[in-house]
Amino acid sequence: MRGCFITFEGGEGSGKSTQVALLAERLRIRGIEVVTTREPGGSPGAEAMRLLLLNGVVKPLGPTAETMIFAAARDDHVQTTIAPALSRGAWVICDRFIDSTRIYQGVLGNVDRRIIRALERATVGDAMPDLTFVLDVPVEVGFARVSGRGEAKDRFESEQIEFHIQLREAFLDLARNEPERCIVIDAAQEPDVVATRIWLAVVERLLKHRNAPAAPRAAS
Repeated sequence: MRGCFITFEGGEGSGKSTQVALLAERLRIRGIEVVTTREPGGSPGAEAMRLLLLNGVVKPLGPTAETMIFAAARDDHVQTTIAPALSRGAWVICDRFIDSTRIYQGVLGNVDRRIIRALERATVGDAMPDLTFVLDVPVEVGFARVSGRGEAKDRFESEQIEFHIQLREAFLDLARNEPERCIVIDAAQEPDVVATRIWLAVVERLLKHRNAPAAPRAAS
């Protein structure tokens, strides 16, 4: 049986990496093999491209070129990490995936949607997320969290506040348009509270159906 693919999306400082780790731990306690990964990155080739994408080297080339480099990184990520794990029945939990490209480069970068979707078809194929959590926090909360890390800001974290306001709204629009896959979680709360809400959704949307007994066969 194919494994489940869960992605986490949201603005900067929304706590994605923390929640990826907490969910993975809960699944492993149940005896499920879990692969945690991230984008850009998640495979040797994609990690090399991550450096170019996040340190701003690619930004002067424009949003379309940036989108194509993200797609190249995603292709290596899917082929090397995600697809093999799903094929052997492992669950994959990814910090960002296709929706970040749709929002950052598509909505905010004005890259033609047809280009983005064509690149998705070429790089993702059947490895589409089964469930996506959109972690939502007010922009000022996200800013405070990023500043509190004491680390240099990357290419996207350094954008002006107007960018991040638009980013938040775009992610919420995404969730409203795809409710069968996307769940918005209030991530301004304590991490344990957020983790519990995520876990309940995973049980309801994925685990409950996988653990349900097969329907009895009709008598012949």
